[in-house]
Formats: sequence, C-alpha cells, structure tokens
Amino acid sequence: MSTLNSRILVVDDNAGIRATLKILLLPYFAAVEAVASPKTLISTVRTFRPDVVLLDMNFETDINTGNEGLFWLTELKKQFPDIEVVLMTAYAEVPLAVEGMKRGAFDFIVKPWNNDQLMETLSSACQKRSGSQPKKSASAATMLWGSSPAMTDIRRTVDKVAPTDATVLITGENGTGKDVLANEIHRLSNRAGKPMESVDIGSLSETLFESELFGHVKGAFTDARADHTGKFELANGTTLFLDEIGNIPLHLQSKLLRVLQNRCVTKVGDTKSVPIDIRLICATNKDLPAMVREGRFREDLFYRINTVTLNLPPLRERTDEIASLVRLFTERYAKQYHRDVKDVSDEAVALLEHCVWSGNVRELQNGVEKAVIMSDNEILQPEDFQITENQMNITPNSVAENSLEAAEERVIRAAVKKYNGNLSLVAKSLNISRPTLYNRLKKYGI
Repeated sequence: MSTLNSRILVVDDNAGIRATLKILLLPYFAAVEAVASPKTLISTVRTFRPDVVLLDMNFETDINTGNEGLFWLTELKKQFPDIEVVLMTAYAEVPLAVEGMKRGAFDFIVKPWNNDQLMETLSSACQKRSGSQPKKSASAATMLWGSSPAMTDIRRTVDKVAPTDATVLITGENGTGKDVLANEIHRLSNRAGKPMESVDIGSLSETLFESELFGHVKGAFTDARADHTGKFELANGTTLFLDEIGNIPLHLQSKLLRVLQNRCVTKVGDTKSVPIDIRLICATNKDLPAMVREGRFREDLFYRINTVTLNLPPLRERTDEIASLVRLFTERYAKQYHRDVKDVSDEAVALLEHCVWSGNVRELQNGVEKAVIMSDNEILQPEDFQITENQMNITPNSVAENSLEAAEERVIRAAVKKYNGNLSLVAKSLNISRPTLYNRLKKYGI
C-alpha cells in the first residue's frame, strides 16, 4: 500500500490501542494523532485538521452503551461535516454502529480488528474525503410499484397528480413506505430540481413546533441565539413533506392552517410575513376522518391537506413486491456496509415471502439489513434471517396455503441438507422449536 497524503486522528481511552494504532498507521499516512478523551476532540480537530477520525464508541468507566460515540459523532459532523468518521466498536455494539452510519459515519470496525480490513476502510474513507471517489447523491429511496390492483391504481393516480401542485395526503400503516411515495411524487413533479424538505411532526415537541416549521429570530426566546429559517421558508419553490401530521395538537393546527391559507409565514418573534411557494404532501397512519368526527382534528385543515388521498396498502396485500424489495435492500446494504454479499437465494426469498411483516416494508428492510451485516455468505440463505416463529404464521390475506407449504418445505429441506441432518442446528437456523421442526418433518415426509 502506498503512503497516503492524509491525516488520521484516533480517539480511544485505551493507551495500548492508541500506541498500537500509531505504530500501525504511521507508515501509510501523512500524519497520525491520538487522544484519550473525546472532550478534546473538537479542539484537536481544529488544530490537527484530520481527514478521517477513528472514534471509539465507549469512554466512561462501566458505561458501555455506545451512546457516547453517537453523541461525539453528531457533534463532529455538525461542526466538520466534510471529515469522515470511522467508528470502533465491540461485536455487541454493532447495532449502535449501524445507527452511527445512519448519522453520517463512513463505516465501523469491530474490535479486535483485522489489520488489512482496517487499512482498507481508512484508505477508502481518505479517498472519499479527498474527492477521488465520485460523490453519491443523496437520492430518495426507490419506489417499487408491484402489480397488485391497489398499487396499480395508486401509480395511475400519481402519474396524473405529480405534475400538478395539488396537495396530497398519504395514509397507511406504519412502515408501508409513505415517505418513499412522497419522494416519488416529488421526483415526478415540476419541482424536482430542488430537494424535497421533510419534517417528522411526531418528533417535534410543542415548544419546537413553531420554530421548526416557521422559524424564529434572534432573541425570540431564551435559547434563540441566532435567526433560524423554518421548513416552510426552506421549502420555497419545492415540496414540503409533513410526516405524521395526525400528531399535531389541536391548539397548534390553527397556526398551520393559517400559513396554508395565506401562503405566507411569520417567524416567531418577528412581525414581517414572508410569502412562500410550496407544494404540500402530508402523511399519517391515523384515521383523520374519525379524528375530525371526535373533534381532535380540524375539519377545515383536513380538507385543506387532502385534495388527493392515496392509501398505501400493507405489505401483506402486496406480497408480489417482496422479492424485488429484498434484492434491492441487499444490494443497498452490501454497498453501504462494504459486505461481500451478492444476492439472496430463492429459498430465502420464498421464506421471506411467506412471513408476516407486521411492521411492513420497514420491518422487512431491517431484517435484510441485519442479514447483510451478520452473514458470512455471498448468497444470503434462510438461516441468515432472524425469523421468529410468529412471523412464520400465515394470515388470511397472504398467498395460497399450498404455495406456503411448498416454500416452507423447500426451506426446511435446504436447512437439513446444509446441516447434514443435525436437527438442533436446523431448528436454531430456522428460529423454530424442535417440536415444531419435528411436526414439519413429519408433515413433509423429510
């Protein structure tokens, strides 16, 4: 490996690890610095100007939550967004490291690390930092339509509505992909030249609601140390997506309605109104008509946000999409986590197609993400997916029983073959009890 013209900062409270990493990395990088505490991280970054920070996730004695690493990652990316961060974590903290990547980390290394893998990861991070790798755009998630009658009708409606500025309300259960559909509508609209602005209403406290949506001026309240531009103003000329709009408290709904009616916004603490030109898309998993009848949602606001309503069906009603979704997520996470996973076996797809996904697409996505991270196979197998016995239950709206049985038989036969008839391993790989496995073996004559 040739010497890179890059600088590495190591942050770890273990003196042995700091010394080892300096010895290991110095021959390959222009400069390597190491500090024991993240409390000096920001100041060291300002003086040392690293290209990549190798950040441990735990520092305080007897505290191993990994939340320290997430906190300092967030602080670092907030102040120095161009610096790449590689997290160091123990095996049990892998889910936290995954959360770190969602917050902007480049990758993570599991202790004890493999030297070659560590060098490859740091080199890739340096290359991304230097711009020698093409930057990936933060494109929206891909919309997969499937062939069910409900999805066909939605697609037909989207094709008509997207080019207009009509307000759209997307309804559906949690995890059905309402945000993905909103992105698709924006992508097909005349406003696609600018990124869509999104707000998760459910995550906003009442005190932050007006500030986040409408903005505030310096001195408007105690912590208002500078002017802040709200989402409505940021979305001027593009699309504003308000997710979980059913969570807006009744006494704040009138303020949102006033902005939508007047098409202008006034920052908290200001008297000047700013005109806005937005296309509004809202989403909710709540029954808004019922909330209107119960007096928990304003009727005038309801009619203002639902010029067109699209109801996304749950995944159990569009199982034809599962195979495509599984392969899409596999490819996405293999690239994101630098895993050598190339595809999913037909047996694994058959298993996933006949599971109950109460969390819909989001639950399926999380299942694939875990499988990609934890698997040692190039082709994901049924045993790579942590399927519970409850998920294997069939529902009235699922596929025909004979199709389920055929898929289940294929999965069990494949597991028996893989583990050479060791039924304990077979049951463990399929995440079912031995008595359940015995019943299935007897049923299928295996």
